Amino acid sequence: MAEITLNLTAVPKAQAYEELQQHVKAALAGIDDPIAGMATMSCLIHHAFGHLWTGFYRVVTPGKLLRVGPYQGTLGCLEIKFGKGVCGTAAEKGETQVVADVHAFPGHIACDARSASEIVVPVYGKNRELIAVLDIDSASKSTFDEVDRRELETMMRWFQE
Repeated sequence: MAEITLNLTAVPKAQAYEELQQHVKAALAGIDDPIAGMATMSCLIHHAFGHLWTGFYRVVTPGKLLRVGPYQGTLGCLEIKFGKGVCGTAAEKGETQVVADVHAFPGHIACDARSASEIVVPVYGKNRELIAVLDIDSASKSTFDEVDRRELETMMRWFQE
């Protein structure tokens, strides 16, 4: 199963996430390395849904600085301060940010001008400390909703196991 890259763009969202969750669990069975998890999830999510950018920003200075980690897509911003842009806001607040129109988000950081909507999910480690945020960008407005929030938050619990 791990050698298959899913394309779930034509599958209803709830069903797509169910298939993706099973695929992620199978691909990461026996793995406990968070960087390997980030790389694998970035790849699987990105290709399953055909997003513009999918990846992680890792906490390198707690409460202060995020640095780009494993991702799929064009060149990402290398560093983001806590409280800045959508990623920094999610990191600072410890809450998932679902943004229908990034151009309406105060202080949005445009790493790719094609980005139109975004979801950013905090990622907590085994000790319940913030270790990263999952950032997904879409070239279309209003791509992400409560299904994405719920399913991606569930998927990110892998890092706490």
